[in-house]
Amino acid sequence: MNRELSLVDPLSLADLQVYLGRADRLDDGGVRLVAAGRILAVYVSVLSPAGILDESPTVLGLRTFALSQATELDTVVETRPVIDRIARLQVESTDAAAPVVLPLPPEIRAKSWAAISPPRSGWTAGATAPTDMLERVARAGIDEVAQAVLPGTGEQIVHRVRSEVWNRPLEGAETLPAGAAFAAFTLGFLGREPAGGLHALLQSSAPQSSAPAESATVFVAGTWTRLSTHRGHVLVRRRSLLG
Repeated sequence: MNRELSLVDPLSLADLQVYLGRADRLDDGGVRLVAAGRILAVYVSVLSPAGILDESPTVLGLRTFALSQATELDTVVETRPVIDRIARLQVESTDAAAPVVLPLPPEIRAKSWAAISPPRSGWTAGATAPTDMLERVARAGIDEVAQAVLPGTGEQIVHRVRSEVWNRPLEGAETLPAGAAFAAFTLGFLGREPAGGLHALLQSSAPQSSAPAESATVFVAGTWTRLSTHRGHVLVRRRSLLG
């Protein structure tokens, strides 16, 4: 099996590094890389159920990247080693227009979220959601979780608080939980980079000026719901819909 990916240029490599850096701060569930032809789909976990009795939704981030050569691959690897390899390649790259070959770390045992595949087609467009509304929901939820989870709080209580906050339906897009807004904001799909970086955002949700008004589109395909902007996609599957 081919254990490397050839991205079209160093800019794409840097874009992948930023995306994975954001994802790595949210969840340690690794990254799923699916290459088909010259398109690379990069899936990351933002929220996932803690067990079979947990009704929390599975919330994934997805971005696609162009490859310089056709590749067939479907693998799950640890996120941090990929970020480290990208950092080394950026030091070594001298041609801003040449493809960059990214060697992949060893495959890891598939995480539960990576064992289910969102559909690639058959999506039906539905409602739209203003990105400024999504940002407000994300910030309010981050603030609520931060106030409820004190230092030393047990892991089970932390997960319960997060589940209660992020499983609430979005106003005007009830097929999506608030966790979809959290994913879109923290992964950078709403077009804003929080002041001080994502780590600072997760520590404090201090008010910032609003971004220009835009909208994200909601799509539905079977038991999956997708929230899309031109910067990326959030994929949601609720436990209550699993058959």
